[in-house]
Amino acid sequence: MRTAATVLLSVLLVLGAIVLWRRFHPAAHTTEPASASPEHAARAAGGSPEAAGLTRVYAHNLMLRRGPHFRVYVRWLRGEMAPVRKDVNPSFDDPESFFLNVKTGVLRANIGDIGTFLNAGVIGGSPLKSITLSADGDQIKLTGTLHKVVSLPVEMIGTVAVASGSRIRLHVTKLNVLKVPFKGLLGAFHIDISDLFHPHGTPGIEVSGSDILLDTQVLLPAPHIRGELTKVRVMSPDIEGVYGNAEKDVSRVEQWRNFLRLREGTIDFGKLTMHHVDLTMIDLSSDAWFDLDLANYQQQLVNGYTRMTPAAGLQIFMPDLDNIPKTKVNQSIGMEWMKNRNAPVPPDVAGH
Repeated sequence: MRTAATVLLSVLLVLGAIVLWRRFHPAAHTTEPASASPEHAARAAGGSPEAAGLTRVYAHNLMLRRGPHFRVYVRWLRGEMAPVRKDVNPSFDDPESFFLNVKTGVLRANIGDIGTFLNAGVIGGSPLKSITLSADGDQIKLTGTLHKVVSLPVEMIGTVAVASGSRIRLHVTKLNVLKVPFKGLLGAFHIDISDLFHPHGTPGIEVSGSDILLDTQVLLPAPHIRGELTKVRVMSPDIEGVYGNAEKDVSRVEQWRNFLRLREGTIDFGKLTMHHVDLTMIDLSSDAWFDLDLANYQQQLVNGYTRMTPAAGLQIFMPDLDNIPKTKVNQSIGMEWMKNRNAPVPPDVAGH
């Protein structure tokens, strides 16, 4: 009987220990419901698992400078700001740290800017140099110098359309060298469209017959833009791309102020990191475009006005770079000023 009692007591002690352990360690034996996972939340919202936690982006009449000689004009954009690497936050200080995933949008790029950018070495090793791009009605005209045995002036004209993979198809309708029609050149000079580019191929450029396929995600400078390109057309002096069904949105927001709005996710800018992002940058000028320079945006921040919203968000009213006086120096409030309550408030603070 003593043995049975001892066994029974041992069993009760073990069961009691299991109950107590489960009480204080519920995660060890409970399976998390599918509805609580980020993947399920993303699918329920109509998105992909990768979209969970991304920063939503809205922009209207935004001129986004991408390097010293390239600008993108955003008539309207609704999309996401996604990190290039999972372990690094998107940062305004590093355009290579994120890409813009456009859901709907109408974006333009100046055709001349594209030519300048290509001349800067993007198609390095190409025998085609001194490129100039311009609009020719609803087509694009390229002039340059082809280095093949001798230097030959080249003129090419083509139409633009959307190709698979949200690429741009440039269909060559005319190619002249030394003002000699293209068809007459095949026998005399053995030149075709592929001769204009690197013999082993240029990243972002594919030649297929009379078509040149351009992958703007690879060719153009960061931040890189992704999305379903549904229409592309020449609107001199620009080339315009439409993502999704955005043309109705452009009409709807025509009278809105110029702005960039960021919500949710996490971003870095300067020394700050913002979680659950709630940040709106608003154009102070009455210009057609909100000029935001990713290389010099901090000058715009410190020369603008910042307000905190009741929901702990930030509204930043920013001037265009061209509207900041070259001689203006922002005054920093130091400890000496803080130690003297009789010192006057700096003018740029007193006025606000």
